[in-house]
Amino acid sequence: MSPIRSLFIAPQWIGDAVMTQPLLAALKSRNEIITVAALPWVAPVYEMMPECHEVMVLPWPKKGLSLKLRWAWAKAQRHRFDRAYLGPNTFKSALLPFWAGVPMRVGYKGESRSWLLTHTLENPKQDKSMAMVDFYRALATPDEQCVEALGSLEPLGVDSNLRVRPQLSMEAVLIKETLATLGLAAREHVVVACGAEYGPAKKWPHEHFARLIVKTPWPVILLGSDKDRADADKIVKLTHALGGQNVIDLTGKTSLKEAFAWIAGAKGLVSNDSGLMHVGAAFGVPQVALFGSSSPEHTPALNERAKMIWLKNERDYSPPLTCAPCFKRECPLGHTRCLQDLGVERVLTHVLSWQD
Repeated sequence: MSPIRSLFIAPQWIGDAVMTQPLLAALKSRNEIITVAALPWVAPVYEMMPECHEVMVLPWPKKGLSLKLRWAWAKAQRHRFDRAYLGPNTFKSALLPFWAGVPMRVGYKGESRSWLLTHTLENPKQDKSMAMVDFYRALATPDEQCVEALGSLEPLGVDSNLRVRPQLSMEAVLIKETLATLGLAAREHVVVACGAEYGPAKKWPHEHFARLIVKTPWPVILLGSDKDRADADKIVKLTHALGGQNVIDLTGKTSLKEAFAWIAGAKGLVSNDSGLMHVGAAFGVPQVALFGSSSPEHTPALNERAKMIWLKNERDYSPPLTCAPCFKRECPLGHTRCLQDLGVERVLTHVLSWQD
């Protein structure tokens, strides 16, 4: 049987991109050759997935329709692909395979775009109880019509075994070279990812991070994007005020691949629920993931070596967090108790367990 040429339109968030890897692995297992179309800041994630045959960088900004650019791109791809799978739920993402003349176009219903797709899935419940890795992998088996279109290929079922750990691959030489820039070898440092692009309701307090860093017995590397530099600067100043000198701020100073190398070579990772949390899970490093306004049921760190802490699940915590998960960018009650009350000593206990 000849290979199937498949196009995957990638989501625009790093964490979501990581969580699509099990979908791509499932598609490859049934003889699909996968081209991923991704925005520039997400494309490096797919370059670390061996399931991807080709990664195409989309030439338009995150916001806006950019219809002329999309039309020109789609026209250049006409008749290249047999199937397309859509990660985003947006109307504009569905235009691409439609304009490119891809005969089979699979995606979730949303933004009045069903007429642009040939095979659709119903969106999950609004309570966000479905894990995102399951959400993406379900694209492999949308509906009965799609099963019929698959012909003799065995469709992939959606069952309790769906939640598998995403996996990224990085050359050991890149990890070694990246760490050597600061005179470190593998497993000699801890990474702290203090940001969360979605909003402050997902961020552990600066003071808590600083107190943790002071008590951590290894060099601590702060990682994140340019948007995280203000948070990192406050944490560094608080750390120094507490007498700590073991922190190196690299937020906004690395490429995405370099940031991934720092994580892949780390003794462990401490983070909010963020894109870098999912990167740590995909590399299988020991990690502590801190949850506030979001839920580890919806976006878990899929890693056997991860400790996820969420006060919502603590029976002894009082008063109970009836407001969580709110999934808001900012705390609607103004206290962010879900993160303020998440103690430093508890996190430190897990970090110290990373001793060799």
